[in-house]
Amino acid sequence: MAGGISYHAKDILFKSLSELYQNQALDVYGLHGLPRIKALLPNEFPAVRADEKRSDTLFLLEDASILLLEYESNQRFIDNHLKYLDYAYRILHTYYKQEKQIKPIRIVVIYTSDVTSAHEQLHAGDVLISSKAVLLCEYNGDAIFHTIEEKIRHNEPLTAEETMKFILVPLMHSRFDRQTMIEKTIELAKEIHDESTQLHVIAGILTATDKFIDEQYAKKVKEWIKMTKVMRLLVEELEQEKEAAVKEAVKEAEKQKAVEIAKNFLDVLPIHEVAKRTGLTVAEVADLAKEKSN
Repeated sequence: MAGGISYHAKDILFKSLSELYQNQALDVYGLHGLPRIKALLPNEFPAVRADEKRSDTLFLLEDASILLLEYESNQRFIDNHLKYLDYAYRILHTYYKQEKQIKPIRIVVIYTSDVTSAHEQLHAGDVLISSKAVLLCEYNGDAIFHTIEEKIRHNEPLTAEETMKFILVPLMHSRFDRQTMIEKTIELAKEIHDESTQLHVIAGILTATDKFIDEQYAKKVKEWIKMTKVMRLLVEELEQEKEAAVKEAVKEAEKQKAVEIAKNFLDVLPIHEVAKRTGLTVAEVADLAKEKSN
């Protein structure tokens, strides 16, 4: 995200976005037939070259494929698709190294209202890269904003579809310039009574407009987020999760150490005695003895 957000704030926005998008269908973008979103993934890949590349948003879908969601405001289709090809290579390379499998990748490009038509394929001989285009010039941002404004002012909950559209309002067709719409949308989101939903929406707007938002305004919004009650609660929750992860890692390391000691004892002590001295169960020690004999 644009400049200077703290490590904790990045964690919080990531967690908030995860909760917002989890189990969501993409029909709201006109993308019918795609599997539902299972999880938001980190969007920074280990660089194969010296530079670092970061996609806009990366999702794991329910069919185990990866969705690469990009936001564009230009018609440099060749340059952009070469960029997506680079991202795809990095994703494939990362998952192959980690899991020894090739992950199917889907590419969706959300074009701001500046773009009225788009190419969805780049042919290069035996190499073909395809994407699905979502043209936000076809959406009336002002009308959608007004409908959502009425619901928020009357303290009515937003549907999942309205929430997803609300996030993209600043990129839709409007009589206002983009920065004005970003500010109007975020200021309206601050009026949502449920603080968790409020943070989800603002995190989504910051992500969708990351390439277009004024950096100083973005910094102000991030500072405001840090002061919210739900932010403090989420920080505490993240700290607890990290503490639990550390304890689990220590426990696993101790278990591995006990296993190594048990293997050495098996030559000189009976199974029940090895279990007593190492803290492993008799069944675990018996399995180790079986492995060793094989």
